[in-house]
Amino acid sequence: MDFYDGNMELKEIQTLEGHTDRVWSLAWNPATGTSDIPPVLASCSGDKTVRIWEQTPSNRLWHCKAVLEETHTRTVRSCAWSPSGKLLATGSFDATTAIWENIGGDFECVATLEGHENEVKSVSWNASGSLLATCSRDKTVWIWEVMPGNEFECVSVLQGHTQDVKMVKWHPTMDVLFSCSYDNTVKVWAEDGTGDWHCVQTLGESNNGHSSTVWALSFNAEGDRMVTCSDDLTIKIWETDVGRMELGDDHAPWNHLCTLSGYHDRTIFSVHWSREGIIASGAADDGLRFFVESKDGLVDGPLYKLLLKREKAHNMDINSVQWGPGETRQLASTSDDGTIKIWELASLT
Repeated sequence: MDFYDGNMELKEIQTLEGHTDRVWSLAWNPATGTSDIPPVLASCSGDKTVRIWEQTPSNRLWHCKAVLEETHTRTVRSCAWSPSGKLLATGSFDATTAIWENIGGDFECVATLEGHENEVKSVSWNASGSLLATCSRDKTVWIWEVMPGNEFECVSVLQGHTQDVKMVKWHPTMDVLFSCSYDNTVKVWAEDGTGDWHCVQTLGESNNGHSSTVWALSFNAEGDRMVTCSDDLTIKIWETDVGRMELGDDHAPWNHLCTLSGYHDRTIFSVHWSREGIIASGAADDGLRFFVESKDGLVDGPLYKLLLKREKAHNMDINSVQWGPGETRQLASTSDDGTIKIWELASLT
């Protein structure tokens, strides 16, 4: 798809209010947003709750469908739906990860995963839903195997980061795990065939990596490129030979492709790559930015260009940006201002 300069606009669709503290993270349910199932998203907050929101098909307005509370005793920092959309994992500063299941329209906590020494910062399911990764301020990444009857067994504790691990994310097509940290690095983890997990690559400042905390990462639809964002005010694009990876070469290296700088002037907390190739970023400058691959053919020209920007998208820091499933170019953002905003990227006609 070609994106021509200046023919896109960002429409603010709705502001979702209800959380009584900063909203850290959100997750769209991947099994929703189809022609017959309205989109659903979860949000989590410093108010210790998770809220489930659903869009009403008739008027396309969102409403809060459920509040998941009285389980976590501190901030809920991260939430992620399993690929089937049946389970929701939530990670909290209370050092636990809760697993919720929608049973007849009511969400019940069906498992609590304990083991981290302190705050859980991020949770992520693999593509098949058989593995869940969690990470913590305790510098470790845990991999849990999903067993029958909503049992979860820790199969590996990954130690290698020297500081708080901010985010974990599975590769979209393979069981290779990525983590990013306050130690300024991204680590790539793979299983060696005998059940042992190892760090197979570290992306740090010495190989064109970030010079400060790496807050988030995301993959393109094909899985051969990754985008990272940082406290160093840059966004970096990385690429790999995904064909080598799919042949079983977990060690196919990730290489730095380009660095986008000068677009945010405060910490970039979140970045997310849409299925059609648009990168969204959100930052402590309260702004949103959108980037696309530059196809102008210049040999030494920029590889990615700014498509659109929105200043003051929120009243305070933007903590998370996430593209919705389905065909519409819907984006949700969360902020320290306590709100979630739903946006639509639309073509000017």
